[in-house]
Amino acid sequence: MANVTVQSRIKPELKEKAEEVFSAIGLSTSDAIRMFLQQSVNVGGLPFRPTTKLPNAETLDAMKELAKGDGKIFKDTQEFYEDLGI
Repeated sequence: MANVTVQSRIKPELKEKAEEVFSAIGLSTSDAIRMFLQQSVNVGGLPFRPTTKLPNAETLDAMKELAKGDGKIFKDTQEFYEDLGI
């Protein structure tokens, strides 16, 4: 069976970062795409659970602090800046 070409428009930065990841594990971008498509067929859906980018540790700590009732909440950026003395 002959191969077909799949095209997709993505930002150059995303392509470069993904290629670094794939290269580190010995894959080309084409190999990684083929694996993704095959796994999608194998599992009958996406082969991973889509997620948003997770907050960093500092942000998570701040969120936990607010959940405990600690920390400060500001109505707007002006109030925040005034608290900082800016």
